[in-house]
Amino acid sequence: MQMKINWKKRERMQVCQEGDVVYLKYPSLEETGVVIHGFSSRLGGVSQGIYASMNLSFSRGDDKEAVLENYRRIAKAIGFQWESVVASDQTHTANVRVVGNEDKGCGLIKPRSYRDVDGMITNVPQVTLATYYADCVPLYLVDPVKKAVGLSHSGWKGTVGKIGKATVEAMEREYGTDPKDLTVAIGPSICQDCYEVSEDVIEEFRRAFSRELWDRLFYQKENGKYQLDLWEANRQIFLEAGVEAGKIALPGLCTCCNPDFLFSHRASKGKRGNLAAFLALK
Repeated sequence: MQMKINWKKRERMQVCQEGDVVYLKYPSLEETGVVIHGFSSRLGGVSQGIYASMNLSFSRGDDKEAVLENYRRIAKAIGFQWESVVASDQTHTANVRVVGNEDKGCGLIKPRSYRDVDGMITNVPQVTLATYYADCVPLYLVDPVKKAVGLSHSGWKGTVGKIGKATVEAMEREYGTDPKDLTVAIGPSICQDCYEVSEDVIEEFRRAFSRELWDRLFYQKENGKYQLDLWEANRQIFLEAGVEAGKIALPGLCTCCNPDFLFSHRASKGKRGNLAAFLALK
């Protein structure tokens, strides 16, 4: 692949290519031996214009047939059946839903039977969880002991709501997951250098996180605005939930710093398609 990628810090991600389709994955998740996973890039699809080319959202105004073809291509590249996808219904909640075989195709080839779902968990093989992004934070969770997975969307509201912890707790409740057994990954999303927010957002973070963490999560600039670190915030949430520090992979890859490679809401001023995270048990 010839495209230059601007890494913030080279963490534990691999750039993969199958034909024209370029996607990302985490060796730490692969090493569990129990999952198929990936995170899409903009490359290798058939969408045109502001959606070029691997847009995976039906809600942005793109042609439906183009989006379906994109699903077929990314599924073949990563190695899952596109009809097995269960699509989230993201509304910036901390709601986590248990899904199974009956949910396959929801949001793609049949209507969703659920609403307001930003996180999903399953212990059913070949049910492919899918969540969607253009700056917000993907959270992958793999329990290789109980053979269960979770995938959640964490924007700033989901981070304040600690959806990462909610997903861990749902896996504990449903599958008997021990947080210490989890291997987790924080996916490509907006970095602190690019993520300027206002005082009202920071007030929410002050309420959600202990004072000793504030300096690690945000700082104020001369213009009165703040730079917020969603990667570190979600790392702290996983630590609070009992995940071991050495089992939390960070992305080191910012959507906003790489607008030709990844869709970014901020970089494009809202004129864009959506990336997707995929996770399934083998």
